Amino acid sequence: MNFEILKQKIETAAKKAFLDAYEKHGSEKIYSFALYSDEGAMTVCPATNTVRVLEHYAEEGDLVYYKYEPAEWAYEMEGAEKEFDDICSELRAELDKNDEDNGWFEKFQTGLYSACVEVLEKLKKENFFSQITGDEIFLIFTVSDYEFETDDLRKIITRLNDNEYKNEYLAWMDTWGN
Repeated sequence: MNFEILKQKIETAAKKAFLDAYEKHGSEKIYSFALYSDEGAMTVCPATNTVRVLEHYAEEGDLVYYKYEPAEWAYEMEGAEKEFDDICSELRAELDKNDEDNGWFEKFQTGLYSACVEVLEKLKKENFFSQITGDEIFLIFTVSDYEFETDDLRKIITRLNDNEYKNEYLAWMDTWGN
């Protein structure tokens, strides 16, 4: 798979998904955007959350978890549905062609995850999100049913965020396992 072409497709889809989310939910004050995949490297999906949604969780406790865990965000797999469906179909076709080669899979999975992080980093550096919202946006790449090594997750958060969200997330990470 040509990961440069894949990155271009993910970037186009991510931009469209964020613009779609902003059009629908911008009045709720979007503060976050994520790309996520699965352990089998078969999907790439967007997720977005808003301050208004977080207000609901403020009374339930563990607000930081709901703030930073894309699986808990209100707007998962919303926006640029066709573009992301096309990407997922392409990923599955590539996996089907190479399903017997474990060495290939590990490189493919790493390439996909890296592509997603690189796209988010590129959009951050271009100020794509803040130009639209006028505010800093928390960015993350995550994988459902999979845990990154702590150091790897710290690197992702630091790479994608130069804001107070980064500091709060890293402080939250320090409480894990305590």
